[in-house]
Amino acid sequence: MRDPTSYQYNLGSFYRKITTSSPNAQTWFDRGFVWSYAFNHEESARCFERAIDEDPGCAMAYWGLAFALGPNYNKPWDLFDEKELKATLRRINEANQKAKQYAAGKTESERALIDAIQVRVPKGLDEAAFRACNEEYAQAMEDVYRRFPDDLDIASLFADSLMNLSAWDLWDLKTGEPTPGARSPEAKIILERALQHDSAHKHPGVPHLYIHLMEMSKTPEVALVCADRLRKLTPDSGHLTHMPSHLDILVGDYRRAIDSNADACLADEKYVAEYGTQNFYSFYMMHNYHSLIYAAMFAGQSQVALDAVDRMEASLPVSLLRVESPPMADWLENFASVRIHVLVRFGRWKDLIGLVMPQDTSLHCVTTAMIHYGRGVAYAATGEIEKAQEERAALGAAVERIPESRICGDFPNKSNVVLKVGIAMLDGEIEYRKSNYDAAFKYLETAIERDDALT
Repeated sequence: MRDPTSYQYNLGSFYRKITTSSPNAQTWFDRGFVWSYAFNHEESARCFERAIDEDPGCAMAYWGLAFALGPNYNKPWDLFDEKELKATLRRINEANQKAKQYAAGKTESERALIDAIQVRVPKGLDEAAFRACNEEYAQAMEDVYRRFPDDLDIASLFADSLMNLSAWDLWDLKTGEPTPGARSPEAKIILERALQHDSAHKHPGVPHLYIHLMEMSKTPEVALVCADRLRKLTPDSGHLTHMPSHLDILVGDYRRAIDSNADACLADEKYVAEYGTQNFYSFYMMHNYHSLIYAAMFAGQSQVALDAVDRMEASLPVSLLRVESPPMADWLENFASVRIHVLVRFGRWKDLIGLVMPQDTSLHCVTTAMIHYGRGVAYAATGEIEKAQEERAALGAAVERIPESRICGDFPNKSNVVLKVGIAMLDGEIEYRKSNYDAAFKYLETAIERDDALT
């Protein structure tokens, strides 16, 4: 049994009193809850399992395990592959049964949460069943929230359940209004009420969710104050340290986005040093590197961007991409292509032309397409139009070979959809270099339209 005092991660001072006679179980529970707020669900589940080891009768530790194993804002039920989903549901059902078994004599709020988590299991394996499950759980959490409106964790869990009904589709990006059917206004009321609580400045869940809620609204800047509270709240949680940069980018504070993501990447590297990259948290680590690179490109800091690319690529071994369940190539391979974006941004034409294709172009299908894009831009910029056109033809063919399941680094967009922006961009670049300016600007306008249509 692991000594809780030897745990090396600084997760701040979060504490939620649970019914247990074991101080160690309490400690592991709190860590598990923070990691769940921090979207490191594998580490969260490990901590809840350690709480169970310390107190096998701790009902809330089983509740936490069931919660950590389930869907979340970035990984809804439909993004679990079939093998993973069946194995996960088996573990959730076992945890739910144990939580229910030990619920007698626990506090009212604990029993309410345990009752609610029981319905967070789909009754089938199709979209309709997933949707029904999400709606039933949101209703159950609404009932819990009405009974305990001043409990920050319950407020967070309720808001989370509402946001997961329309994950990444909370607002109409053109009008700024809530998307039809989305319960984002209700989530906003809940989280803004929670933010008024005396302890809100020390809570990791409320500001995290509020950033996600508001980042696609017409007023993302309203979340900046709570984002500032989050920056140093849980120093060894890479994702929470990174989250304020979602807003920094939107308001043009690129230097601060660089700083937050640099800290986040250091936290991730500390975690990877212990657990390696063969886990789903690698997606979040790649996202943090990507965000650091993105901010550096906007800030004109080429060396910062290229250094981060080197570190990203070192954390993305082929062995990780070959993991089939979950299908890690679908989640992560796109990040192997980020170097091309940096080289294009900084006009490194010789470097682009010198890029070598990956050995396995099927596994690295997005990277293959991006190399054709980067070479095409480089050839056009250096006046080699015929070679640019050859790369354009190869790009179109490569994009057609990208499976629908391949996710873009700009989650939740699909890589083959995003690369159609690149096709129009390259068409515009080639026509511009041929002095066909009307055609060039028409293609570039098409690229803008396609980009605007992304989530």
